Amino acid sequence: MGKYFGTDGFRGEANVGLTVDQAFLIGNYLGWYFGREHKCSIVIGKDTRRSSYMYENALCAGITAAGADAYILHVTTTPSVSYVARTEDFDCGIMISASHNPFQDNGIKLLNRNGEKMDAEIEAEIERYLDGEIPRLPLATGEKIGRTIDHYAGRNRYIGYLISLAVNSYRGIKVGLDCANGSTWMIAKSVFDALGADTHVINNTPDGLNVNLKCGSTHIEGLQKFVVGNGLDVGFAFDGDADRCVAVDENGEVVNGDKIMYICAASMKKFDRLGDSKVVTTVMSNFGLYKALDQLGIGYEKTAVGDKYVYENMVKNNHLIGGEQSGHIIFRKYANTGDGIITAIKVMQAMLENKMPLSKLAEPMIEYPQVLKNVRVKNKDGALNTATVKEAVAKAEAKLGDSGRVLLRKSGTEPVLRVMAEAADEKTCEELVDGIIAAIKDAGMLA
Repeated sequence: MGKYFGTDGFRGEANVGLTVDQAFLIGNYLGWYFGREHKCSIVIGKDTRRSSYMYENALCAGITAAGADAYILHVTTTPSVSYVARTEDFDCGIMISASHNPFQDNGIKLLNRNGEKMDAEIEAEIERYLDGEIPRLPLATGEKIGRTIDHYAGRNRYIGYLISLAVNSYRGIKVGLDCANGSTWMIAKSVFDALGADTHVINNTPDGLNVNLKCGSTHIEGLQKFVVGNGLDVGFAFDGDADRCVAVDENGEVVNGDKIMYICAASMKKFDRLGDSKVVTTVMSNFGLYKALDQLGIGYEKTAVGDKYVYENMVKNNHLIGGEQSGHIIFRKYANTGDGIITAIKVMQAMLENKMPLSKLAEPMIEYPQVLKNVRVKNKDGALNTATVKEAVAKAEAKLGDSGRVLLRKSGTEPVLRVMAEAADEKTCEELVDGIIAAIKDAGMLA
């Protein structure tokens, strides 16, 4: 990770951690960088945060001041920007969103012409430009100044693409959608209506301040009550920019990203669409997922936390499905990034093909109790490499054998170690986690 750009873009509190001046400079550098040998065109989308409009204007100003053209999709999803970038010959794409964060935060996500995360080398150059290590670029004048162009058509083509992915009619199925007052507030319902569903929507009245506010994939309890209270067959909750999806079954039980990966992979295998592909997870996926996949003879990979690392593994090894417990799922045949609506479509496909309710599809995967505690330390690497701590982790692993696991990893942004254990019961998890924390304390590494 760089100084400003992490695994999912440049994110911070609006005009505090991420300023409008920085947005102008990012647009300015991108317009110059991709426009050195031809007329550059960049597509931009945004979520519903109040500050997103401010950043959109600043990015467009920077891009056009460099002599490039900015095509704006207006309020749309991150995966739609990815789709338009890769299908309409844009030089790159920009999404303005802080994903599942509260409205005060915002972010700038950069995508390459293939709709993938931008190369780290280019982001590093942008950081140098932001810090003044690269001289300010000359501004375009006269007829060389770029244009800002409305591009609603690109978003409409994306909606058409989503509809085309469904292989079954949703007629007669009652579906609940929690749009998190974010990017899907118009798109999701139009897709499910077009496919014939009896669609019921909540949190689809954004006001610039209520994105993710006690709603969406990070506050699933609202959708749980909505599904049960209205007798719906299934529910799907998205986050602010719709690259995540968490489901709720007909009984109001949560079906998170791990269970979604299990359900979809199991169905793909049953109908001979999985081939030799493995399921790509992060190290934070539940131990129960691996046990359930083992039962079906489906292989899996583990990566560092972050959809960026999941996608890189999928591309390198030609895998078809991967993602995170949070609901950030990538179906690589259909998209180069996590897409919450595609995830919902694929869950619907599994339900309809198997002629089973979501609860029955999720039933074979039994989640293991998990305890996760964050510990502030003086030195993250020092604590990880201390003999006392290593010994405590080894003892915990020996005690669990193949009946659970422990995980000790660094926070990417804080002086914190995350200590996690999964086992057959919560008491064992607590004992193992507390034992490792005690070893960190005995080593004198607690902050």
